[in-house]
Amino acid sequence: MVFHTLTRLASILILSLAFALPACAVSLLRDADMEYALSQVAAPVLKAAGLSATRVKILVVNDSSLNAFIVSNDAIYIHSGLIGRMDRAAMLQAVIAHEAAHITNGHITRRISNLGAARTAAGLGAALAVLAAASGASKAAAGLAIGTQSAAERTFLRHTRAEESSADQSGLRYMRSAGVPVSGMRDVFRLFRGQESLSEVRQDPYIRSHPLSRDRLRAIEGYVTAYGESSGDTSAWDYWFARAKGKLTAFQRRPGWTLNRLGDSGYGDVALMREAVAQHRNSNTKKALSAINKAIARAPKDPFLYDLKGQILMETRQFSAATKATTEAVRLRPSNGLLQAGHGRALLASGNTRAALAALERARSIDFRDGLMLRDLSVAYAKTGQRGMASLITAERYALRGRLGDAGIHAKRAIELLLVGSGPWRRAQDVLLASERAIKKRR
Repeated sequence: MVFHTLTRLASILILSLAFALPACAVSLLRDADMEYALSQVAAPVLKAAGLSATRVKILVVNDSSLNAFIVSNDAIYIHSGLIGRMDRAAMLQAVIAHEAAHITNGHITRRISNLGAARTAAGLGAALAVLAAASGASKAAAGLAIGTQSAAERTFLRHTRAEESSADQSGLRYMRSAGVPVSGMRDVFRLFRGQESLSEVRQDPYIRSHPLSRDRLRAIEGYVTAYGESSGDTSAWDYWFARAKGKLTAFQRRPGWTLNRLGDSGYGDVALMREAVAQHRNSNTKKALSAINKAIARAPKDPFLYDLKGQILMETRQFSAATKATTEAVRLRPSNGLLQAGHGRALLASGNTRAALAALERARSIDFRDGLMLRDLSVAYAKTGQRGMASLITAERYALRGRLGDAGIHAKRAIELLLVGSGPWRRAQDVLLASERAIKKRR
């Protein structure tokens, strides 16, 4: 239940990650159901690439343009606009395979090293430094600088044609090894055909960061012709892709658009989930709950359907009923951080602060990237009289959003209130260090 927009009936959580750009921040769309679906689509390709499917997360950027990128070895970022333009799992798997190849071929590591050696930027910015600090990796955080200029960021994200060709070939091998139709990569690149003839300001970001030549496209088409398609069963991947895309578009497109296209959902439970979202956004709670209850009747052991029901109830201020729904969600999948955060939010709204604090701390230990969870956690600490911890969590939340100045203010306050030498005190020191480095680099 972390699918929240910042509008009245919104449902996509916007978590700002400033990749060290003063005027440009990346906003993530966080939702337990969507991220689980994407992990299921990505798993076979990541495994074929020799990467851990549990360690490398697939995160969605709130941007309508067509792009995908990496800035570290533990996450692949895909724009929501790109997912919306795809029509099958193999296309998404092709993008994931290509970005995974940049990781396994050492492209990201080499560019990090080059940035550090040239001293053209203060590092990869708040996104990496503070994520490391928040996870307790203080040494890693100290080694990551803050505050790159936009030119440095463009240099960092831009791949060479040689790197792109290498990633194409590796990605195709991963897809074939995983049993994924390799035509998915051809179809993705056909989306970008003609972009290189446009001026840079009119090109999709993917073309600027991933130079696409006719030679590359011909090479991919030749590979598809030579090796043919996989004979494996792709039905499970296609289902999870339809579920991720269906939920994403239901929250991003107009409710009327969604309701008119329920028949295109491909799967009955996906159609009901999309209907519930659209009716909720139309403020028709009765129809929304009817649709989600029908979906739950079809799949009573699906934790993400209870999570969506909890969100609908929360946003219509039925806090007690929301708590029951989220309790079932975490019972079915207690290891999911976003589900735990939604449960903690419902407990907090219903007045059960100590239980909320426990659930939110469990969520933070699993996934510290969730800014809304951190906000709720700071409130829970404040309500239980733990002001030092409330300041610490607030500092980490501001740091995660790239507001390093505000983060430093709250980190100092936390340091004054927390036990010297304790784990939380050290976390506050890490955030303060990142803040001070950022301020120095701006001078």
